[in-house]
Amino acid sequence: MTAVLVVVTGILGAATARWLFERLDIADPLVRGFALGVTAHGIGTARAFQVSPTMGAFAGLAMGLAALFNALALPWLMQGLLALLAR
Repeated sequence: MTAVLVVVTGILGAATARWLFERLDIADPLVRGFALGVTAHGIGTARAFQVSPTMGAFAGLAMGLAALFNALALPWLMQGLLALLAR
């Protein structure tokens, strides 16, 4: 189920990103790439590389940083949250 949701999120993010960026008046390829990498994962990063190498590079960076954050910081945050809920 998780894998299906990740793929659906990536497809929806890659498909709607251009429209959303235009509506929000976001033109900077660095910002667009970073947003696609965090939200649309690998599919968004692939789409960003189709638009420009700079956008793709920032999408890849964002995807890697998000994975690093999830692996290192979330366990500590969850321990703190569980400790608060146990009170």
